[in-house]
Amino acid sequence: MNLGGDESAKAPERVTVGERPRPRVDLRAIFGLESGPWAWTTALQATVAMTVSFALASLIFGPQIGTLAALGSMTVLYEKKTPYAYRAAALALVGLGFVAAVTVNSLAASLSPWAAVASIGLTAGIATWVCAAWRVDKPGTMFFVLVATISTIAPGGLAEVPLHALVAALGAAVGWTVSMSGAPLRARHPEYKAVAAAYRELATLLRAVGTADLDHAQHAASVALAEAWRIVLLGQTRGYRTTAEAARLRALLRWVSDIHLAATQVCMARPTALPERAADFADQMALAVADPASAPDPDSLDDLRRGMRPRSLEARLYNLLSRAAQSARRGSDEEEDDKRTADLHDDRYPALWSSLRSSLSGDSLIRPTALRMWLTVTLAGAFGLSMGLDHYYWVALTTTAVLQGGNVVLTMNRSVQRSLGTLLGVLGGVALLTLDLPLVAVIVLAGLFQGATQLVVGRNFFYGSVLLTPMALMLSYTANPYPVAELAGSRIIDTLVGSAFGMAGSLLLWRRASATRLPQAIANVLESTRQCMMAVLDQDVEITEERRYRLRRDMRAALVSLRGVYDSAIGDVPRAASTRPLWPVVVATQRIGYLALAALSQDRSPDPAGAITLQRVDLAFHELISAMEERRTPRLGALPRLPAYPRINMELRALANSMTSAVAQDERSAQQEAERRAQRERRRAQKDVDADL
Repeated sequence: MNLGGDESAKAPERVTVGERPRPRVDLRAIFGLESGPWAWTTALQATVAMTVSFALASLIFGPQIGTLAALGSMTVLYEKKTPYAYRAAALALVGLGFVAAVTVNSLAASLSPWAAVASIGLTAGIATWVCAAWRVDKPGTMFFVLVATISTIAPGGLAEVPLHALVAALGAAVGWTVSMSGAPLRARHPEYKAVAAAYRELATLLRAVGTADLDHAQHAASVALAEAWRIVLLGQTRGYRTTAEAARLRALLRWVSDIHLAATQVCMARPTALPERAADFADQMALAVADPASAPDPDSLDDLRRGMRPRSLEARLYNLLSRAAQSARRGSDEEEDDKRTADLHDDRYPALWSSLRSSLSGDSLIRPTALRMWLTVTLAGAFGLSMGLDHYYWVALTTTAVLQGGNVVLTMNRSVQRSLGTLLGVLGGVALLTLDLPLVAVIVLAGLFQGATQLVVGRNFFYGSVLLTPMALMLSYTANPYPVAELAGSRIIDTLVGSAFGMAGSLLLWRRASATRLPQAIANVLESTRQCMMAVLDQDVEITEERRYRLRRDMRAALVSLRGVYDSAIGDVPRAASTRPLWPVVVATQRIGYLALAALSQDRSPDPAGAITLQRVDLAFHELISAMEERRTPRLGALPRLPAYPRINMELRALANSMTSAVAQDERSAQQEAERRAQRERRRAQKDVDADL
């Protein structure tokens, strides 16, 4: 089978490379809403968890201590997408993290303010490291630091630390209960939702065929697929994985994976748009994941297949969609005799300790990110304390929120959003505090502000900051009453100082971390591609289902990581100037990887590759990897001819040309910088001569 495109003698035409990502600091980035749904479920759960925990702890321990329970309830904000069986254990760890943060920071505050500053910074650094290594989704570090900061002003001394920990544990237990409340009614909803999201992203990819958004849609679909595999794998509990329902879901997951790779082949071979009916079919499949009755008619694509060669790429895509619809129509009580329903070839739970160790390696972005967070937050808090700011812990909290942007551009956006949002939020918070509201009203309003924050923060951080600030002011004022006017002024000053420190940390500490790791990320994808292609081409190598799965898993992870590193590096100004020319290299590398994945998913070509061809393919990939790591022009020579995979040949040539162009631009930039430096030296020397005269 020709996996690369048209079987005619005409040379294949390369699909146009889309426009590179362009992160900017502008009004749209600051005030515009990102695409995506409103988080109604999270907002409702956050409101209920905070209201119940705050009220219960205030009733038992008093309102000042009760604020710690309100903070502990924020466990409900974590692990919103994972299966309930895994979520139960993960949220327990998050709750323990909150309790540890309260304990350590309450203890530090009882010793001295400087100890509190050090403990808040350490909390920020450790939370950043662990959350990133264990793939804890948003809000990540933010609320660990919020819990730490409020615990430093909770009333009581050293003797009250155990009580603080107990109250935080009570709040964490309430948050755990609220988050797990959907398990009895919709036990498998997270798994269904993840697989349905993969089908929706597939529909978006099918609509992007022949457009400039193709490469971006390809990445989004791959991310959704990787997430669906992770979620379904986490849900394979011992009693569930042998059921017909689990088998059906695994089959639908494997179908969407194969369809995605078939769509990849069509994307690379077709410069024009696909019929809208194909994307609509994928959208219907998203509905059919949870409801078999919503599955589309498998025969509805017959008109699209009519007149096509049975083994053409587009016909195969429609065939896979139709077969997936047949599988979706089977109910949970109907078994499907197919290898697609077999168990997943992977460990259910990630290796937590190995994840922590690998995150500290030189190739990982987690280590510099965590170190940047630790140092910047500590220095920000120390500066606030040394300057006599009464609420120095707010400086540290703002710095944490700003640094979560990632690269320099996103950090600048978040700094502006945080500052403006806090200014507006302070006005609302002060207006409420001056009313001297009863405790019941404070509890209800804090819960409502928390829910409203979670509703909008995923779409825009500015609006989330506007709503989060009154809630934080209420909790802070309840825990440690303070003159309202002074509290408002302090909050504004602390926010501006914290934003400035966040920007400084982003600009000065490990600013080039992403850019320096980008060549290695490209090399990692090429190495995974080489392994896949050697396995496909070498007829003497047996590809078992387990090995095929692991090759595909590692390749997809490398592809997703590459785009993530590039997106981070392109916002690290001014170093981004050397990253922009690598966009065509990234695109060609990703396309080669996706085509290798597609080749791996199919039966081998009936025409075996000879030993010389295998050797030349291996040498070509090794040369590309070495050239990327050494930032030099690749010396490929004549590429081996792969008749069954013409698109891979084409993308390899495009990759070599893109690398040559990127190296040339680097050399020109270096030469221009040297000339500018020489001119500055000449002008400085001339000024010295003029001064002497």
